[in-house]
Amino acid sequence: MLVAALILAALAALVHVYIFVLETFRWEDERTRATFGTTAEEAATTRSLAYNQGFYNLFLAIATFVGVAVTPASHEVGFTLIVVGTGSMLAAATVLLLSDRSKIRPAIIQGMFPLTSLLCLAIYALPA
Repeated sequence: MLVAALILAALAALVHVYIFVLETFRWEDERTRATFGTTAEEAATTRSLAYNQGFYNLFLAIATFVGVAVTPASHEVGFTLIVVGTGSMLAAATVLLLSDRSKIRPAIIQGMFPLTSLLCLAIYALPA
């Protein structure tokens, strides 16, 4: 169960690196605007907000990647970083869904790997 939790956490981090790229470097591209449902005018107006949010996603990914990397040497440190990173990812996906029900697909994309990683980690941590 630990290996599954680590793989799912790494996949969650990769999704958030991809979101970072979209929000930070490709925000005004036509395909990115279609993904986020924004017009050219909205994208131009919100560029600095997206840029900031992109880095937020990158920092969550970094914390999660570091957690995955250090878990073999220190379960406590690794688990803490993974729970903070994936827990924040899952919370953001929940906020997205609750704020706009039409965003169910992106909320699932953003939250599925963190949720399943946390569940696997919780099962692994249960006493035998």
